[in-house]
Amino acid sequence: MALMRTSLRSITASPWHLLQLATGAKSFKDNPFIGSKRLNGYGLHVKRMALAHRAAAYRRRKLARGVSAEDRIQFDALGYVAIPNFLGPAQFEILRSTLLDRAYPAREMLQGDTITRRIAIDAKLMREVPGLAKLFTTPRWHGLMQYVASYASEPLYYIQTILSHRAEAPPDPQELLHADTFHPTMKAWFFLTDVAEDEGPFTYVPGSHRLTQQRLAWEKARSMIAPEGVDHLSARGSMRVDRDELRAMGLPEPVKLAVKANTLVVADTCGFHARGASVRPTTRVEIWAYARRNPFIPWTGLDPLSLPGIAFRRISLMWLARDRLARWIGQPWTDVGVKRPSDG
Repeated sequence: MALMRTSLRSITASPWHLLQLATGAKSFKDNPFIGSKRLNGYGLHVKRMALAHRAAAYRRRKLARGVSAEDRIQFDALGYVAIPNFLGPAQFEILRSTLLDRAYPAREMLQGDTITRRIAIDAKLMREVPGLAKLFTTPRWHGLMQYVASYASEPLYYIQTILSHRAEAPPDPQELLHADTFHPTMKAWFFLTDVAEDEGPFTYVPGSHRLTQQRLAWEKARSMIAPEGVDHLSARGSMRVDRDELRAMGLPEPVKLAVKANTLVVADTCGFHARGASVRPTTRVEIWAYARRNPFIPWTGLDPLSLPGIAFRRISLMWLARDRLARWIGQPWTDVGVKRPSDG
């Protein structure tokens, strides 16, 4: 009877799983088509990947006028753009002190021995801290967010704090080099604190955002053994990679981006990246941005979630929905009350 119920669920879910192939769904474990060794032997995974990269390249060409040639050249070569001293010193100090000195409703998640704390930059915070709106509408900021994301959409924004070595647990899994997903996607870090080379810096493999024949061959080989033959996070679609595999793909050694506060880094996290190891307990604070849409749509705009009145309410609504549906979909982000970003 149990086998019959399982088979019935699989049959009824099949149309939904099939439709997911036209979205950013990435889990080899949760979707029988994405995780099918037979279909991936025919190239399903790498063909989805190649199509998504072509679509992103097309959208980026349409958005290229919004970024300088210097930034575009750096991104196209490396997969990220790093800009020190993004704001004027006085403007940055006002913004940093305002954000770090206040307490806000916060959520936290523990991964390995590291706590990630996020404070939603929502409509209320935008009203209270006018410097945020000024930052987000700076032409260089705005253009880079859209170009790297390949969409004219508003990212989700948080004040994010990384607290390393806060639990007796295995190392933070984010310290392993990985790609977030199979298609181009954007994350950005505007650092409010200095980050030393041995204190958990953002780490990136230059050029690994490009879809070369070596990368496609590696992806196909991995798709042929997933989900059982890979680690848990790779089975979920965030592929881990080691140094020998990087060399086999003709990729260079990872670069640790030790930065001063007031540095902006915008990256395509389909490229291989990680949070660098920290040799001591540290507290890293940044404005963190994230943007991801359906990778196959050809247009850059038409995103209703970016409309005024909606864009800066999305995070609160998402957290509320996950709280209400935690029994079915889980809620990894724990409400920890009111905290300052720099609280240890």
